[in-house]
Amino acid sequence: SRASIDTVVSFLSAGPLSPNADVVVAPPSLYLQYVIDKLPSNVTVAGQNCYKAEKGAFTGEISPQMLLDIGCRWVILGHSERRNIFKETDELVAEKVGFALSSGMSVIACIGEHLSDRESGETENVVSRQLSAIAGQVKDWSKVVIAYEPVWAIGTGRTATPGQAQEVHAFLRKWLTENVSADVATQTRIIYGGSVNATNCADLATQPDV
Repeated sequence: SRASIDTVVSFLSAGPLSPNADVVVAPPSLYLQYVIDKLPSNVTVAGQNCYKAEKGAFTGEISPQMLLDIGCRWVILGHSERRNIFKETDELVAEKVGFALSSGMSVIACIGEHLSDRESGETENVVSRQLSAIAGQVKDWSKVVIAYEPVWAIGTGRTATPGQAQEVHAFLRKWLTENVSADVATQTRIIYGGSVNATNCADLATQPDV
């Protein structure tokens, strides 16, 4: 609601926010313009999703060009809920990432495994498959942030321990080194998402690859 957004905007406006971090918020699409108009200039706004075409008969979808038109320069793609509830495949997510980047957007590209994957030792296989699909569409990695968000920790109250998060983030950097370049592996921001809150975020942030 606009009332709940106003509370967040007041908090962010009061700050102080670190000049060494990009602060990005992603409200539902209905409120994007409302948030853009209210936030201070040191906070950027992202769409929660967009489609792989500029225009066409895709009722209900939003294009990167629409986001750019209202001053929205970031978009989240491949979020676990898009993959698991709306059945977006690795291939579709990758195509959307590629089109958003080619349109001039910056992308927060999400990957992560199910609890069954983790329990069966498949975490690395799952995230490398997801990352490989995305990497095939990326020409400029400075426009990409990778978000590791294990499905079992989204909205469940369960959070990966700092050690578990670090283990996967280190693997992702190793994958980037071997499959893209050492520079990309070092410079790409890999953020952790999954029941992060004010209590646990500091411990997660101490990890060298988070």
